[in-house]
Amino acid sequence: MATEDNNPWKRSQEKLRAIAKKIHLDPLLLAELEEPDRIITTSLPIRLDNGNIQTFTGYRVQHNNVLGPYKGGIRYHPQVSMDEVKALAFWMTVKCAVINVPFGGSKGGITVDPKSLSENELRELTYVFSRKLARAIGPEIDVPAPDVNTNPTIMGWLVEEYEKQVKSQKSKVKTSLTDNQLKAVVTGKQVDQGGSLGRTEATGLGGFYALMHVLKKLGLNPKDMTVAVQGFGNVGYYAAEFFYKEGIKVVAVSDSKEGIYVKEGLNPDKTLACKKEKGMLSGCYCIGSVCDVKNGKQITNKDLLELPVDILVPAALENVITAENAANTKAKIILELANGPITIEADTILAQKDTMVIPDILANSGGVCVSYYEWYQNMHNEKWTKEDVFKKLKKQMEEATNDVWTISKEKGVSLRDAAYIVALQRIQNAWKHEH
Repeated sequence: MATEDNNPWKRSQEKLRAIAKKIHLDPLLLAELEEPDRIITTSLPIRLDNGNIQTFTGYRVQHNNVLGPYKGGIRYHPQVSMDEVKALAFWMTVKCAVINVPFGGSKGGITVDPKSLSENELRELTYVFSRKLARAIGPEIDVPAPDVNTNPTIMGWLVEEYEKQVKSQKSKVKTSLTDNQLKAVVTGKQVDQGGSLGRTEATGLGGFYALMHVLKKLGLNPKDMTVAVQGFGNVGYYAAEFFYKEGIKVVAVSDSKEGIYVKEGLNPDKTLACKKEKGMLSGCYCIGSVCDVKNGKQITNKDLLELPVDILVPAALENVITAENAANTKAKIILELANGPITIEADTILAQKDTMVIPDILANSGGVCVSYYEWYQNMHNEKWTKEDVFKKLKKQMEEATNDVWTISKEKGVSLRDAAYIVALQRIQNAWKHEH
């Protein structure tokens, strides 16, 4: 749960106001962005397998839709801080504007520990949630996606029930959309249910493209660089794999339990296969095609952040680089693939050290970018190849990174502030057309 001093909503609003002041944002638009458009809470009673009735709470925060339909994840988690959800919805508004996709920002979910329910109960809970949200979501209204503890299967259930609601005679949900277009109510679906190819790799790959563009701007050769990646889930693994293929030396990776450090550089693909086989990372020192070489070292997550590397990639949790350890980081570039991995205090320390931070709202926006491609394919009855998706993502990430880089140089501000400036200016331009 968010504590007051590190309250994400408070932090996000401080940033919004600071940037608004810098660019003389219209005060009326600022007032609009300072609060979500609406917060929906709804009760979700279901019959459990044992016959008992249990009521859960579902919620959806719709922050702003000036640029297009609201867009954001749905999480199933026992602890919900509404301030955190509001901040995440706000950051989605900003992220969509930075990457230049025609969406606004939202976030939502259910207060539940999904591990405590059977698959049948989870499906029923998702159906009820979809039914209750049927008039608040839709391909042209608000488009959910997977988030913490949700996946393509759960997205499939949401679509199933939404389609049923729209098609039922008594439905209050009126639409002129085709069956294929109705699937665009959520993204992150299984490919055979209207999902997009390339979505799995999208966040890691988008971050890789942003980094490559920055290295090019700095005149640095990727083959001369070393990188450490904290987080070996979907995002961290794919990022490490793309770095490795580009010739960047991946010297360390870590998961939630432990990390490994190999000075000579490791092979992420072989390391993941070894981890799956052993059930843990330790001992998976995979150089080339050989694993368990002697010159690997076991490290902690904390150690990884302070390794002597050129590039550091926090790709797991928020608030891992803090006022306590920021001074000990040695990387010259930090690529934020996690949401909010650097605290405000740490950001200040890193700036004083001339550490370049490629901010989360740019670095990890590849995910929402490919979500937009999925939505677009559904809406236009198209099927793109993985190559098409990657090519479009490369172009879009490079253009967004270039926009942010240009503003950063023009105004003499950090890449983070530049990303906010790009986003707020885009939102203001669209908003002015409406007013």
